[in-house]
Amino acid sequence: MTMVFLTALGVGGATMIGALVGFLFQKQSHRFSDIILSFAAGVMLAAAVLGLILPSLEYGGKFGILTTVCGIFVGALCLNFMDKLVPHLHKMAGTDMESHQDTNLSKVLLFVMAIAIHNLPEGIAAGVGFGSDNLAQALLIAGGIALQNIPEGMVIIAPMLSAGVSKGRTLFLALMTGVVEVIGTFIGYFAVNLSTAVLPFMLAFAGGTMLYVISDEMIPETHAHGSERGATYALLAGFSVMLITDVLLG
Repeated sequence: MTMVFLTALGVGGATMIGALVGFLFQKQSHRFSDIILSFAAGVMLAAAVLGLILPSLEYGGKFGILTTVCGIFVGALCLNFMDKLVPHLHKMAGTDMESHQDTNLSKVLLFVMAIAIHNLPEGIAAGVGFGSDNLAQALLIAGGIALQNIPEGMVIIAPMLSAGVSKGRTLFLALMTGVVEVIGTFIGYFAVNLSTAVLPFMLAFAGGTMLYVISDEMIPETHAHGSERGATYALLAGFSVMLITDVLLG
């Protein structure tokens, strides 16, 4: 339980680290952020496959493949439904949020809510990983999510500051988006510990949410500014780093 608590703080705290970096480098180039985000996408891809989807098949028993495939699609559909309600930050960061300083508070709150809503299933994925009793895999999953949270935390700062939100309030709102991920981690952990029967489905569900985020948001974002080749190799590097780490940890 102590490890879960520390992991939850690490996953949520990564957003805060990214936010602090965002304050220091408010004008970072698209190429720099694309490379970082692509590397994180590769890490998350490996974590989703190695730490969630393959274990789901392993624990699923006779109907493992059916459970895993259903879980993946249900996870993706849930995030797709969330996108219909509130667009994610990568789809909002390039809108009026950055170009108009008179943006009203409701848009700022919508922006923050979008981040928080999408952070919840990522936190759940981190928590679900501990249900497999494979500590190494659980930490790999959490590490992949935390790494993704750093560039995400970086890109949320400039839009809020441009909207006229004070630095103190911007930092507080960034912290709150990280707190949501901490809550999600505990939800995922307790869900699979209350009933191990749901573990295969929950593992696949968490994997599906991560695959959705990678395909629908991270990769398109990193290929939108003319740095496709560098972004592709950064993704491969992130995937390879996680693959090597998984093999070394056994």
